[in-house]
Amino acid sequence: MPLSLAYSADFPSFADTVFILPAGTLELPISAAADLPQPIRQYVSDQLAAGEKLICVNQYTHHHYYVVAEEKKTADLQAESLRRAGHKLHAQLKADKVPELFINDLTPNGALALAEGIALTAYQFEGYKTDEKSKKQPDLQLLTLVGPELSTEKVQELNGVLQGVYLARNLVNMPYSHLNATQLANQIEAAGAEAGFNTEILDFVRIEALRMGGLLAVNQGSPEPPTFTIMEYKPEGATNAKPYVLVGKGVVFDTGGLSLKPTPNSMDLMKCDMAGAAVVTGVLTALAKNKVPLHVIGLVPATDNRPGGPALAPSDVITMYSGLTVEVLNTDAEGRLILADALAFAKKYDPELVLDYATLTGSAARAIGIEGIVCMGTADEQVLTELKQAGNRTHERLVEFPLWDEYADHIKSSVADITNLGKAEAGAISAGKFLERFIEGYPWVHFDIAGPAFLTAPDSYRGKGGTGTAVRLTYDFLKRKA
Repeated sequence: MPLSLAYSADFPSFADTVFILPAGTLELPISAAADLPQPIRQYVSDQLAAGEKLICVNQYTHHHYYVVAEEKKTADLQAESLRRAGHKLHAQLKADKVPELFINDLTPNGALALAEGIALTAYQFEGYKTDEKSKKQPDLQLLTLVGPELSTEKVQELNGVLQGVYLARNLVNMPYSHLNATQLANQIEAAGAEAGFNTEILDFVRIEALRMGGLLAVNQGSPEPPTFTIMEYKPEGATNAKPYVLVGKGVVFDTGGLSLKPTPNSMDLMKCDMAGAAVVTGVLTALAKNKVPLHVIGLVPATDNRPGGPALAPSDVITMYSGLTVEVLNTDAEGRLILADALAFAKKYDPELVLDYATLTGSAARAIGIEGIVCMGTADEQVLTELKQAGNRTHERLVEFPLWDEYADHIKSSVADITNLGKAEAGAISAGKFLERFIEGYPWVHFDIAGPAFLTAPDSYRGKGGTGTAVRLTYDFLKRKA
């Protein structure tokens, strides 16, 4: 069972409780020490005076924890420090086998960030273990938030966002043996039925009838058919006349095709190559669960990329859904081919804005590592500024790359309209420049999440494996548009 969140106007005596103390606190406030004997109060005050940021007191019947908020340059960084404090606190909660924790916020607004850090740390992929001993459920099941700035609505909104992140992480962590293109579409359909958005799944016949040449070409070497999933969340009272469209790359496993990837340390991680699709599904789930009054559409082209049978070959020329021809120089640059079909398809909705998400290039990961997301696009500065602000608030930070006209030279072809591979330099940008050729009549932003989408080692509350990165960022951006 995933961790749940609740709100309460007060907290009971003798409950496992964490108190969030303001930055610079040197002495324990009376409100955080009502049931502590004087020697223990003095101990906590001494620890505060010594600069400790996490203090634990075992009262045997219950525990008290004290987290001191840190002074940071911005409110966004203060919130991030509390998320990270939540990660550290979770380790102690796990050791103490705490089933329910009350979070009593004595700062202006810290409980949500601390709870977010605890909850994201508490995530675990249930996987496919059959040994009952290894399937033990975690002790911590409920976080109850207390504070004058809180409400049931605020706490449940965070809970809805966390459910979206959990879902995205689960999808990324599922192996190809349990998540081919058809199974991904079915998972999305189930998520929609549970959260409250509609789903339509286009099968091979309909994809072929639409002449989605990019998706069909990447799928040529696979024994499994492709899918194209359309999600739509359109609540009554939606405030936008034109929909926001989210597009997610759904390569459920990427061998590189005939341009075969090396293994280990490359191909063995490629179950995560559908992380863009997971982002879109997670965002639609969070929006629907929280009943955000916004019309949003999600598009997920999905296939695996295999070298079998009549697989796409380097130097092949294919015709895309838009009608453009592409010379395929490398079959491992396949994500942009399926995204391009979906981006061209998005035009039919006359969208307000299109956002796409993809683990697209190693170039993006090499440029900024796992610490941020590369973005670029044709949307105006106001949109990009709002996205960057959302990224700062959620600490899913954006680094904007240029799409200067000169980069179009990187994808020139002598036999087709464009190639699917640029130069060795600026690889993330030439991939974005490729996608730009399929944008028509709407503003667009591309997010290359190759760095942070899947981590090979634990990183604070993001954990190891699928992170669900960009779900919180996108939700934060969109909810402010409602």
